[in-house]
This record gives sequence, C-alpha cells and structure tokens, in this order.
Amino acid sequence: MGDMTLTVRRANQGPNQPEPEVDRALLHAQQQILLQRLQRLQLLQLSDHSVATKVVCLTRAFTDEELKDDLMYEYIVKDMKLEALRYGSFRRVIIPRPRADGEPSSGVGKVFMEFADVDGATKAHTEMNTGWTFGGNPVAVFYPEDKFAQGDYDTS
Repeated sequence: MGDMTLTVRRANQGPNQPEPEVDRALLHAQQQILLQRLQRLQLLQLSDHSVATKVVCLTRAFTDEELKDDLMYEYIVKDMKLEALRYGSFRRVIIPRPRADGEPSSGVGKVFMEFADVDGATKAHTEMNTGWTFGGNPVAVFYPEDKFAQGDYDTS
C-alpha cells in the first residue's frame, strides 16, 4: 500500500521456541516409542493365535496358598472384579480354588473374566498383555466360551 511495508513473521519463531535439532530428537523419540509398542503388539499376535471370545483367562495369577485363605480369596475376587470393570461391562469373574481334600482341581491359580461382549474382552486381553506380566510371561489369553459355560477350567 504505497510506501508502507508489511512484515510477516512465523508464529513459531522467537527465543522460547525449540531448536530444530530438539524438534528432530523429540520426533525420533516419539517414533521409537510407537515402534516399540507396535512390535509388542505384533509379538502378542504371533504368540496368541486364539480367536477372540468374551472370556479372558489370566494365567499364573495366584498361588494355591493365596487362594486357600478365605479373607485373601475374598479380596482377590473383589480386586479382579474392579479390574474387569476397567475394560467394559462384565458378567462374572471365576477364580477356581484348591479343593479342601487336596485333590487336583482344574483352573487353580487362574482368573476367568467373562465380559458382556468381545470388545471388552479384547480390550482387557490387549491391555493386560502389554502392561502385566507374571514371571515375564503374557498373562491374558482368550478362553473358549463353551468350555467356560460348562465349568471346564482346564486350560491345557
């Protein structure tokens, strides 16, 4: 406009802005974190070829001694129900206990969570396998709904 000069500056310029090297380092770190998460998810898919169901089984969750104690058992059941709620609507949580006569009982040490839908079970399966470990092993596997409905807790 005549002899007036209009100066345009970028909004991100200034003394408080990060240097380009810092931006590149931050971007690289974010990419590495995403790559590690993707690799973990790929490992889970390779190690667990099962079909998603409404039932998630937590393997190697508790010892016989923990499950024999009535107070401890009540606490564990309440805690597992609260945990299941984090992932969606659930129907029930089953935690088999050792038999009083000492005879073997299937499913002891495991937790079975039955969700209202496959989405809740899938969310629990994914999150528990990326954040939880018992002895360095993945903890959550999908469990056949028909076996669960029959009360068959033998995971072998």
